[in-house]
Amino acid sequence: MLTGGIATGKSYVLTLFAALGVPTIDADAIARDVVHASQPAASEIRAHFGDDAFQADGEVDRPRLARRVFDNHAERMVLESIVHPRVRAAIDNWFSTIAADGTVAFAVADIPLVFETGHASAFDRVVVTACARDRQLERLLVRNTANADEAQKRMDAQLPTTEKIKQADYVVWTDRSFAETDTQVKAVHAALQALADRSQTSA
Repeated sequence: MLTGGIATGKSYVLTLFAALGVPTIDADAIARDVVHASQPAASEIRAHFGDDAFQADGEVDRPRLARRVFDNHAERMVLESIVHPRVRAAIDNWFSTIAADGTVAFAVADIPLVFETGHASAFDRVVVTACARDRQLERLLVRNTANADEAQKRMDAQLPTTEKIKQADYVVWTDRSFAETDTQVKAVHAALQALADRSQTSA
């Protein structure tokens, strides 16, 4: 399982794993799917957060809703209670399908809040992406329309990277060159492949 704080390079690292032939899944992409206007989660969000949380086309206004919940812990917990179980069910189903296939050594799910939701123990190994906090803030400001205060709130809403590193099996530092990041991912891939090979041999 791959995790890390916001703007620490998870998407890039997940892309590298995919390029190495590893099946991958992205929890953020699933979260976007489960809140589409046609989905039950959208109705639950509207019932609690009101019409202001939606765009004119009926889709969730994700940036506006994000600003609202990051300012209010209780509201964030409500949103997570609507979205997270559905995301987790989709990921569990995906892993079950992978396992049933029997030809895949291992797979990687990108789950940003796995530590915060207490589900890290459900996975065999945890890979954490990490970078210096000032670099993380810089990336977040470039990537989003959020101002510095909003970006800081988003970072503060997650477990600090230092704490995630303590619970990681592998750490990939992403504030160096792309080549160095690529080398680290290849090393982690080789280690995971070796573990999978040993597991199959002893089975």
